This record gives sequence, C-alpha cells and structure tokens, in this order.
Amino acid sequence: MKLQPGTTVVKNGQLVDGTGKPAVPNATIIITDGMISYAGPTADAPPAPPEARVIDAGGGTIMPGLIEAHIHLTYFNVSELQDLDIKFPVEYVTLQSAVNAKTALECGYTAARSGGCLHNIDVWMNKAIEEDMIPGPRLSTSGREICGAGGLMDWNPDYRRIGMEGIVFIVNGPEQARTAVRKLVKDGIEWVKTYPTGDAASPDINDHHTLCMTFDEMHAVVATAHNHGLKVTGHCRATEGIRNALKAGYDAIEHGTFMDDECLDLLLKRNVPMCPGLGFELFSVQRGKEFGLSQRVLDGHQETLEAGAESCRKVLKAGGTMGLGGDYGFAWTPHGTYAQELTFFVNYVGFSPLDTIKCATLGGAKMMGREKEIGTLEAGKLGDVLVVKGDVLKDISILENRDNLLAVMQGGVVKAGTLVEPASF
Repeated sequence: MKLQPGTTVVKNGQLVDGTGKPAVPNATIIITDGMISYAGPTADAPPAPPEARVIDAGGGTIMPGLIEAHIHLTYFNVSELQDLDIKFPVEYVTLQSAVNAKTALECGYTAARSGGCLHNIDVWMNKAIEEDMIPGPRLSTSGREICGAGGLMDWNPDYRRIGMEGIVFIVNGPEQARTAVRKLVKDGIEWVKTYPTGDAASPDINDHHTLCMTFDEMHAVVATAHNHGLKVTGHCRATEGIRNALKAGYDAIEHGTFMDDECLDLLLKRNVPMCPGLGFELFSVQRGKEFGLSQRVLDGHQETLEAGAESCRKVLKAGGTMGLGGDYGFAWTPHGTYAQELTFFVNYVGFSPLDTIKCATLGGAKMMGREKEIGTLEAGKLGDVLVVKGDVLKDISILENRDNLLAVMQGGVVKAGTLVEPASF
C-alpha cells in the first residue's frame, strides 16, 4: 500500500491517541512520508515545512483509524447462513467482498481482521488492497472455517450430496482436523477459524451451550497450524468450549460469552486477546423478528447478550485485551453499520468512551499482531488517521455517520472523508 510522500499536518483538534490516555486538547500530528513523526500538543509541535499539506480538524477529534477485529467481507447482508454457500457463485461473492471492503474504509475502518471467509477470497482481496487496486482496510486474512461433523456450520443435509468446502471444512476426528488445516496452509491465510461451540441461532441442535468440536480435534488444529506459522481462533460461547480452546493453545477467542473465573485466569495467563462481537446479540434481539427469527432464537440471543456483556466487563477490569467488531454482514447487521458496536459498548456494556476507542483501535491492532505499526497515533507508526467532526468522547455515536468523517487516511493518503478529495485509485 502506497505511502503519502512529503509532510502532512493535521491540526486544530483534540487528540485521542488510542492508548487509553486522556485526550490532548488543541493537538497536532505530523505525518512524514506516510509515517507519524509527531503527535501531541500543538504548542510542542516542531515546525513543518512551508510546502506541507494541512488538514484542519475544525475543533473535532483526531484519532487512529478504527479496526474491525472480526470482519466477514464475503458475507453480504444475508438473512440466513445457508444463503452464503449455495445461492451465488464465487465470482459474485468476490465482487460483493470488494464493495464491502470499500464500505469499511469509507466508514473509518483502516484495518480489519477476518473472522472467516468463503473460498479463498480474503487472501486475494488483501493482495488487491495492498497493491492499491481497490480501496479497503489493511486485512489480516482468514479462510474457510473448520467445524465438527453435525456442528453449527454443518447445515447441508446429506441427501443433497452437496459439499461445503467453499465455506467450511467439516471434520470428524483429529486426523480430518489436521487435513483441513493443511488445505488452508496452501491457501496462504493467517488465521484458522474454528467452531468449538454452537450458537443461539441453532437452538434445536447446536445452541450456545453445545460443543461442536472435541478437545482432540481442537488440539490437532492448533498443533498443525502452529507448525506452519498460522494462528488459530474459534467461535466460543459455551464455558467448556472457551476452556478447551485456551488449553488447546488458541491464539484468540471470538465471543468468549460464558466465561468463568478459570477461563479468565487462562486468558490472562496466556495473554490471549478476545473479540466479543457482542453487539450482534442486541441487534438480533431488536431486529430479528422482521427477518423471521423465532422467539426461541431471540431468547437465546438475549441470554448470550447478558452473559457476554458481563464477560467483557470482567476482561476489561482484569486488564485483558479486546478488539471490537464482529458478524456484520447479516440482514440486521449490514455492512456499513460497524460503528454502532462502539455506541453499544458505551451505552449498554458500560465501557467508557476512552476504553471503547482503545479496544476499537489498539485492541484490534494487537489481535492482528500489528500493534507496532497501527492502532495508536504515536511517532514511528503508520499514518492511519481518522479526523472526525465533533467530540467522540462526548458522543461516540457520531462515528456511525460517515458525514462526520472529515478524512480517512492510510499511510498519510486520504482515502475517504468529506473534508478532502479522496485519492484516486
């Protein structure tokens, strides 16, 4: 991805740097050849060359680009998971993914970590983004997911004789788990996504207290993936599923819904980050009926909402690492509405705006393993910057409206926003 040559100065705004520290009023950041060379009070800023480009924040907020820590670029606002694997060809899904990537960037998300994808689209989408063929967030890639036979993602009935390898590998035993990982190794992904547990969406067979993989299968996934330099994560709602994942050596936990004290201790001891993806539960409860979700499903989402919120509070209080985002791409959580997750964490879960922004920036960067490059506005990091009209600490919901994004920058290049004309691709 290209860097902006020369010097860019962003001034006249409060600095919320993503570290969790209090905001710096009347701040300036200086980006030199795409890298941040200064971020702090305007009074202490070094002089900029006369030819420097200047962006006036208009008294608003200067903050790091947001990071979606569990994105599904290949989901295209479906009302049922089954819509993903048999209704549309890979060519159409790829085009949809490119549109979703552009949307994410326009919403202020300069980086994202995949939570699973169809076919091998993530890897090629990332290549296209990095080569500036299409706009999109810096992407940490995943691939086709892994689930035990009869588990949450194993929905096509045997009589159809339809395989599911475009979206998920169905495994039965450690050997098949190893085989699935080896296929993913050839795809060139970074993250192996698995399904240790079920979900409220499947109350009859694989609800949120059900296990969908054995410990031996999970351990086989981890051993094989780590041997090839890949990381492993998993959809973990049930307590035993979280515990199994942490003991098996998972590198991250998705959701972490029913987390007891033992799981929390394991999470902290191994310094494993978590992405709750929790807003999805509330939005399912609030909007699910209009899309045909049954009351039983809605009740399950309500249970996971309440338990998940408490788990998040525990992790935050204990000093654990969390990224924000998750499962956007369903009909009731469409692409382009990602920032409602931040509003939800402030208004429902009870996080402070500073803690919420830290999770949505530095937390996501840590989950991607790129916290030395992105996630905070500090000297030596990439100029991935969001300039916002208004005070996000007084009203974090202003991030939900793209009209409030004055400039979205990657490596100092303005890619979107209302204040400055976006760069051409």
